[in-house]
Amino acid sequence: MSDGPVSADGGVRAGFELDAAALADWMRAQMDLPSGALRISQFSGGQSNPTYRVQAGDRSFVLRRKPPDPLLKGAHDVLREARVMGALGQAGFPVPRILGVCEDPEVLGTAFYLMDHVEGRIVWDPTTDIASPQERAATFDAMNATLAGLHALDIDALGLGDYGRRGGFVARQTALWTRQYREDVDAGRDPNMDALIDWLAERDLSEETSVIHGDFRIDNLILRPDRPEVAAVIDWELSTLGHPLADFAYHLMMYRMPPHLGGLAGRDLQALGIPEEADYVEAYARRTGRSALPDLDVFVAFNMFRFAAIIHGIRGRVIRGNAVSPKARKRADEFPELARLAWEQAQRAR
Repeated sequence: MSDGPVSADGGVRAGFELDAAALADWMRAQMDLPSGALRISQFSGGQSNPTYRVQAGDRSFVLRRKPPDPLLKGAHDVLREARVMGALGQAGFPVPRILGVCEDPEVLGTAFYLMDHVEGRIVWDPTTDIASPQERAATFDAMNATLAGLHALDIDALGLGDYGRRGGFVARQTALWTRQYREDVDAGRDPNMDALIDWLAERDLSEETSVIHGDFRIDNLILRPDRPEVAAVIDWELSTLGHPLADFAYHLMMYRMPPHLGGLAGRDLQALGIPEEADYVEAYARRTGRSALPDLDVFVAFNMFRFAAIIHGIRGRVIRGNAVSPKARKRADEFPELARLAWEQAQRAR
């Protein structure tokens, strides 16, 4: 799971500074700007791709760039993010408007893009950050409608037919994360993960393809300041072409995870105003023209497996001493529970 932009902290972290004069020259070549120096601050999230607030007079923008360090091939592809948001924005989907893309590393040291700054709210925990049951119900309905709307878009009409491979998404991802899991010998093996790998390899799933966000959750949405509507979906780093039900099932994991892992399992949803899982699934099915969601538990199990595999990798880095933050250590300790939860989802699908 990646980190979306959260809040500007008033400064820029050491090693992530921008050449304000070079940026101002580039921006003035792209658009009309008021005179005077730019004011730049860095968002506290978005650490995989550093994200900045850029202010010029009374105008505000967001800049997202590749990290300054050497990168693996294909990693941190901010130009890819800009491409998908540009295509979705032209189709009327709620994303920040792309204002310019710079592929020339001579300007700021790495490629970057500039987009509108969307005013609104980011919710981390809907049970505490939203004031009333009525507003929670409306927010969840808006989330559901937004994701259904994304999956209904025609990838060829968007000009995104080559944005990823069509078909076989779950099989490819399962093979990728199986390899990562097995190669990280320091983190050890887990019987639930081993059983899940064999089980997933035997699933025969449909071959639907749509644009998928890859990390669709409430804190990757900007809600309108004054009403429970989605103003923009952000953090498209993990987007690709894939199975829409895999994308929906990732989002649906919130219902199956316990609160200490960021989920809603065991909470009094009726009192909170949050729809029950069955109602939420039915709403998505209706909006996407489906009578049912076949193999939904398989897709949830797959997503939990992938999540557990990511945490397994963090566990390996902690053991090797390459990830020493308290947050990383806490995540590493969660791996056995996540593997167990993932295997439990597979049992539901039998």
